[in-house]
Amino acid sequence: MQRFTIILILLCGFLGAHAQDGEFLEYQQEIGGGIGISSYVGDASGGFMKHPGMMGSVIWRRNLNPRMVVKANIAMGHISGNTEGLYLPTDPLSETPEGGQPTALIHFSRNFLDAGVQFELNFLGYGMGAAYKGLKRWTPYVLLGAGVVVGMGGGAKACAGLCIPIGAGFRFKVHKRLNLGIEWTFNFTTTDKLDDADYDTHLIDPYGIKSGLFKNKDCYTKLMATLTYDISPKYRKCNN
Repeated sequence: MQRFTIILILLCGFLGAHAQDGEFLEYQQEIGGGIGISSYVGDASGGFMKHPGMMGSVIWRRNLNPRMVVKANIAMGHISGNTEGLYLPTDPLSETPEGGQPTALIHFSRNFLDAGVQFELNFLGYGMGAAYKGLKRWTPYVLLGAGVVVGMGGGAKACAGLCIPIGAGFRFKVHKRLNLGIEWTFNFTTTDKLDDADYDTHLIDPYGIKSGLFKNKDCYTKLMATLTYDISPKYRKCNN
């Protein structure tokens, strides 16, 4: 009986130690996706978010620590626009004050594919468990990254350029391994051909303004809801 009692005490201690270790279980990576709307910002946009289209994304995150994250994503979406209500001169370099007669109505409708890497900075330590660390189940964050974008379809030639996304988001851990979020990014590109139409290229530098690396180029926004799942558990041994 005495031996049985000793074995029972040791077994309880062993299980208790494992339960304590499990409390400090952390996950190093996340996989998931997002859906939302995309919108073109350029010479034929006519206003912010005036011509929204559908978009989707595949997401991978590497959690460096509760405040710093590296994220990679591949997204595909639709953009469109037209020049209704906008004045675009037929010849911006002419000597007339208004550059001649206005152009006819131009419209375009294309798809884009982008891929890149971003660095995310959480305002709060994000996570669950380990209360002494002061982790929170929710946090806002900001992001900055780099990637490439390809415009295609719409009857026009495909184009490609660099892409610099800048944005912000909000994340909430609904379960120990399940994360919901909302994210908005403004994507600057080095191409002025995302709005190319099959019958007219007048939207490429329509005002005759000298262009630079990102100056006078096309941009687009992405607003999406995200869902990711934690993978790659990391166990921390008890120092006691």
